[in-house]
Amino acid sequence: METERMTLPDLGAYRLQRSESDAAFEGVAVPGLTARFYHRDDNGRTATVGRYWYGGRELLMAWGYADEEHCRASAVRAADGGWHPPTVGCPSVRVVRERPEAAVVGFEVRTPDGRWITEGTTSPVPAE
Repeated sequence: METERMTLPDLGAYRLQRSESDAAFEGVAVPGLTARFYHRDDNGRTATVGRYWYGGRELLMAWGYADEEHCRASAVRAADGGWHPPTVGCPSVRVVRERPEAAVVGFEVRTPDGRWITEGTTSPVPAE
């Protein structure tokens, strides 16, 4: 899949499957993270889109197919409200804790240019 040919999914073609408050990301519950999952039929396969917000600010979107283990593509929301260009694969994310083994206090997502956007705590110690 070539990055320059990827576009964001048209959510008008999908239906909301479910929403989660304090959603888990990669198996870790993140207080303040909201997720909405959308599905649509694609010639007998289920195309999926996940949208994620932290503290009311939309952070990222990831999409692919339900029968695949990982995302086909993802995009990170830019500070100006637009989107960074979509990238191949799952987004790079980290949950944030004040110290190792402490409760999750934030969420980080990496932009295509390598910058981390932090939502939540102001002194992050990323969880491993």
